[in-house]
Amino acid sequence: MRVLRYGAVVLIVMAFAVISVHAADATKIGVVDFQKILEISNAGKSAQAEINMQGKQMESDLKAKGSDIEEMEKKLDRESLVMSKEMRDEKQRDLRIKVSDFKALQQKYMEDFKLLENKIINRIQKEVVEIIQDHGKKENYILIVEKRTGGVVYAPQTVDITDAIIQLYNTQSPQKVEGTTEKKK
Repeated sequence: MRVLRYGAVVLIVMAFAVISVHAADATKIGVVDFQKILEISNAGKSAQAEINMQGKQMESDLKAKGSDIEEMEKKLDRESLVMSKEMRDEKQRDLRIKVSDFKALQQKYMEDFKLLENKIINRIQKEVVEIIQDHGKKENYILIVEKRTGGVVYAPQTVDITDAIIQLYNTQSPQKVEGTTEKKK
């Protein structure tokens, strides 16, 4: 009878040990903030700088073209009283064409800018996902969720592995931001 009790106790202790080991693995969950990675990592900072530089180039080009249009409008206003009707109509048509071209260029730049931004962010995101997957396998995580798109409403700071992922990402060989050296026109 005593042996039976001792055996039952051993079985119960072993069951709890197996359950607790399994439960410890099952509770290893991580949260990553991709936005923070974009803002803090070396590649993210480089990407932001390149995106901003392209945006400023586009803005500068649009300002120059806008100034040309304003100058054309002022000249037309000054000279319209001494022009013939045909000449005034022609100048107004030229001005409308310039304004239309300006708006089309502005739209193209907006599309190009969004395309560039998405291309860079998608590339960084792909690289980070690979790092997160490797880190998750090495550290035996059962789940790693992106903080914003994963719908995380609350997570304790202890499960946030963003800083570790940023360190891993920064230690990788620095890569040039692709597709951003061309001047967009």
